[in-house]
Amino acid sequence: MPETTDTAPETAPETAVVLISGGLDSMVAGALAREAGQEVVALTIDYNQRHRVELERARAIAAMLGAKRHILLPLDLSAFGGSALTADIEVPKDGVQPDGIPVTYVPARNTIFLALTLGLAEASGARDIYIGVNALDYSGYPDCRPEFIAAFEDLAALATREGVEGRRICIRTPLQYMSKADIAKEAARLGLDAGLSWSCYDPAPAGYMSPVVLHCGECDSCRLRARGFVEAGLPDPTHYAVTPDTSR
Repeated sequence: MPETTDTAPETAPETAVVLISGGLDSMVAGALAREAGQEVVALTIDYNQRHRVELERARAIAAMLGAKRHILLPLDLSAFGGSALTADIEVPKDGVQPDGIPVTYVPARNTIFLALTLGLAEASGARDIYIGVNALDYSGYPDCRPEFIAAFEDLAALATREGVEGRRICIRTPLQYMSKADIAKEAARLGLDAGLSWSCYDPAPAGYMSPVVLHCGECDSCRLRARGFVEAGLPDPTHYAVTPDTSR
C-alpha cells in the first residue's frame, strides 16, 4: 500500500462583508479586512445620490481589493429626499460646520445600509461587517457615532438567525477614532492608491463637454479630505476644481 500522511485540511479564509461607498474611508476599511486575512464581499448602494461618480470608484476599489463578489444594489433614496445628496438642496460650501447636523446628512442612511449589509452577511456566512465610519472627522452625522454602531450590533444579535443561535455578527469600525490624517497615513501604509477614492459631495466638470469630473474643493468633504493629507504630510492625489481652503 502507498504510504500516506495525515494532514489537516486547509482552513478557508473567513468572509467579511464590506460596505464600499467609493470613499477613502471605506477603501481603507476594506483593505484592513483583507490584511486580516478575510475574503471580501463588497456591497455598494446606489441610492441615486447626486455624486454618482463614487459608484465608478466603488467598482474600482472592489476590484483593487480582490473582492470575491461585489454587489451594486439599487435603492432610490431620492424618493424620500431630505438631503442635499438626494434632493434639490444646495450643497454648503462655506466651510466645515463645527456644530449641528448638515444638510448633506441622508436621513437614516447608515441604519438602512447596515440593515442591507446585515442581510448579505447572514446570507454569505460572514461573521464580520466592515464600515468606514469615523467619530472624529465625521461632519456631525449621528449615524457615525460609536453609540449607534454598538446599538446596531445589539439589534443584529436579536434580529438574525445567526444572533439567536449564538453566532453574533460583529460590526467592525477600524477607523472609528482615526483623524483624516490617520486614515491618509493608513492608506499609504497599506499601499493603496488613494486617488481611486472619491469624497466630493458636488462634483465639478473638468471642462466644457468633458466627461471627466473633479472634486469641487469647496464642500465639507473635500476640505476634510485635503486637510487630512496636509496634516499627514502626504501628497494629495486628488484633482480639485478649486484648491481647498483647509483652514475652515
